[in-house]
Amino acid sequence: MAAEEQPLLGRDRGSGQVHSGAAADQELCIDQAVVFIEDAIKYRSIYHRMDAGSLWLYRWYYSNVCQRVLGFIIFLILILAFVEVPSSFTKTADVRYRSQPWQPPCGLTETIEAFCLLAFLVDLSVKGYLVGQAQLQQNLWLLAYFMVLVVSVVDWIVSLSLACEEPLRMRRLLRPFFLLQNSSMMKKTLKCIRWSLPEMASVGLLLAIHLCLFTIIGMLLFTIGEKDEAQDQERLAYFRNLPEALTSLLVLLTTSNNPDVMIPAYTQNRAFALFFIVFTLIGSLFLMNLLTAIIYNQFRGYLMKSLQTSLFRRRLGARAAYEVLASRAGPAGTTPELVGVNPETFLPVLQKTQLNKTHKQAIMQKVQSYEGRPMLADEFQKLFDEVDKGLAKERPLKPQYQSPFLQTAQFIFSHHYFDYLGNLVALGNLLSICVFLVLDSDLLPGERDDFVLGILDYIFILYYLLELLFKVFALGLPGYLSYHSNVFDGLLTIILLEARAVWPTVALGHDTTDEHTDCVSLPAHHPQHKANG
Repeated sequence: MAAEEQPLLGRDRGSGQVHSGAAADQELCIDQAVVFIEDAIKYRSIYHRMDAGSLWLYRWYYSNVCQRVLGFIIFLILILAFVEVPSSFTKTADVRYRSQPWQPPCGLTETIEAFCLLAFLVDLSVKGYLVGQAQLQQNLWLLAYFMVLVVSVVDWIVSLSLACEEPLRMRRLLRPFFLLQNSSMMKKTLKCIRWSLPEMASVGLLLAIHLCLFTIIGMLLFTIGEKDEAQDQERLAYFRNLPEALTSLLVLLTTSNNPDVMIPAYTQNRAFALFFIVFTLIGSLFLMNLLTAIIYNQFRGYLMKSLQTSLFRRRLGARAAYEVLASRAGPAGTTPELVGVNPETFLPVLQKTQLNKTHKQAIMQKVQSYEGRPMLADEFQKLFDEVDKGLAKERPLKPQYQSPFLQTAQFIFSHHYFDYLGNLVALGNLLSICVFLVLDSDLLPGERDDFVLGILDYIFILYYLLELLFKVFALGLPGYLSYHSNVFDGLLTIILLEARAVWPTVALGHDTTDEHTDCVSLPAHHPQHKANG
């Protein structure tokens, strides 16, 4: 407890454990710097335990494998809603043909849920141990995490004790919290909504007053007399009573029932249209736009603040790593600002850091540029600017041809204009299919003549095959496969060739059965992708 109350870098990094020898102390220093750098890269807080055992547990918890397992467990507990009683997971939604859904026996889904809750309990325990008791008491998300787990476990016990016959399961309402607390983006969104509520509440109050005022005016305006009850359809249809009038104007605020809501009154007297026009101008064109502007402004301001917080965490983590490494490099009594960090000391730390290979090489080249002199604090901070730079994917080298003719052909088929030509041909394929579908829309499948359409399909498939071969010739097979669009186009072209090999008579119109005529539209998928690409 006393160690947690001290400043982070000033406490004993071994948390009271005495290390024998300088080697263990040096290894602990490297591990601390590695964790600080990983915290800076992932924009995580550095306020957690820093002893050797906790550092191992911390890196294991935030490893890719552990986080993916946790994500799968969250997915598993959310997907239970599709199979739990009462289940609606059937083949069709039509009640006339829907079979009886499978009802899992009592205890099956509860066993899976118990496994998930146990995993969440372990997750909460690890988080609580790593941040320490002082930080745990101040972290509202972890406290809410604990309360949700307690309620879920109690409700799970009640469910088993009643043999799964309870009328309500409270824990089902709490399951989205597990996804929420594990996503930093969702937490930020909720925090932004909470900050935006005061500003939104003022405009919401104006909207409520606007609705109530015009509802009362409408009730007074569209009255029913003793003789005109049959004629005044406006009151009978939309302003029968106060709740229906309020609902009609609320829908009109979104313009969903415009102009239907005013047609009866407009038919009786054109002047009644002014009531609905004024209501729409004030509500939809002023108050709703004002609400949208407030929400946009609040989210934009929170985005800037979130970026500033992330940048601060990046700098804080990098500075903590610098302090740890510099304190080991200089003699006692010297400040880290005057000592700096030697590149030879930082390179082992960089090798152990979980970082993208390209970013790691870029940082390593920048470190080697200092030529052995110590890096000061500002220079150490600038090393991690490489992480924010985008990754440029290196494409395989193109084949080298000696013939001028082949070089010219390679230039033509690797140019982006050749892709534009492919998109244009694909668009023509799509239009031809649409034209024939429109012309044959009034004919039965057995009466259609697909001879011309089959010939066109063969022509287009031949072009797609030639396009594939030309691109492989120009880019080489590794270069062709390095583009995802080329891989998709190539697979689709092969599928079309296999379809034509299986059903060769379809394109020529010799087989007009329903199951075969559906194959004529297969090339439409290829041009659709190309036209959108």
